Amino acid sequence: MSRHSLSNLPRQHDDDDDDDEAVPRFRRYEAQGTVRQISFYLSGEIGDPIHYTELLYTLRSANNTDVIFLHLNTPGGNFDTGLQIINNIAASPAHVITILEARAYSMGALLFLAGDELILHDTCQLMFHNYSSASIGKGNEQQAQVLASSKWFDKVMRHVCKPFLADEELERIFKGEDIWMDSDEIRRRLHRIQKGEPSTTPRKSKTKVEPGLEKKTRK
Repeated sequence: MSRHSLSNLPRQHDDDDDDDEAVPRFRRYEAQGTVRQISFYLSGEIGDPIHYTELLYTLRSANNTDVIFLHLNTPGGNFDTGLQIINNIAASPAHVITILEARAYSMGALLFLAGDELILHDTCQLMFHNYSSASIGKGNEQQAQVLASSKWFDKVMRHVCKPFLADEELERIFKGEDIWMDSDEIRRRLHRIQKGEPSTTPRKSKTKVEPGLEKKTRK
C-alpha cells in the first residue's frame, strides 16, 4: 500500500469552501492612547518655590500614562522648594524619572532619590550634608526654631534617603559630615536596593560588589 502525506490526499469538494476561505484565521483589535513625555531641567541653584509652579502644576495635573523627566545638575538650594517638589513627585500619577546629568548636591541629591526611576551618567556626583540656616529673634525663639528645624530635617532625610543611605551614615550627616559618592558607588547602592540588600556593607566586609543598575522600583 502506497503512503501519502496529508498534503497529497485528495480533497473533497464542499459547497461551503468558498465561505470558509472568507473567514479570517484571526481577528485584530487596536486601541490607541496618548502618552506625553515632558522634560524639566533643574540647572543651577534651587531658588524660591514661586519659580517652580509650572513644574509643580504639571506633576499634580499629569495622567498615569504620562512620563515626566527631571534632569538634574544642581548644587542644591532652597530646602522648602526641594521638599515641595519631592512631595509633588510622590503625589503625581505620572511616572517620574530623575536623571543625574552632572552633580546633585544637598537638596539636589534628595530630589534625585525621589524619582520613580533613577538614571545617571558615568561621570556624576552626589553629596549629602547637614542643612544650613539662619535665625533671628529672642534667644528662646531661636532655640525653639533650631530644635524644630533639626527634627524636621531628620525626618525628611530618613524618609527620602533610606535605604539608599544607612542609619549610620545619616547619623554622621546629622553630626556635620559630608558624604560624597560617584556614579559607580551610586549604581552599586541602587543595585543592592533592587535586590533587597542593605545599601551599604560593613567597612571590614570583603563582600564582592556586582555591577550596578540605574533604576528604582516605582513607589
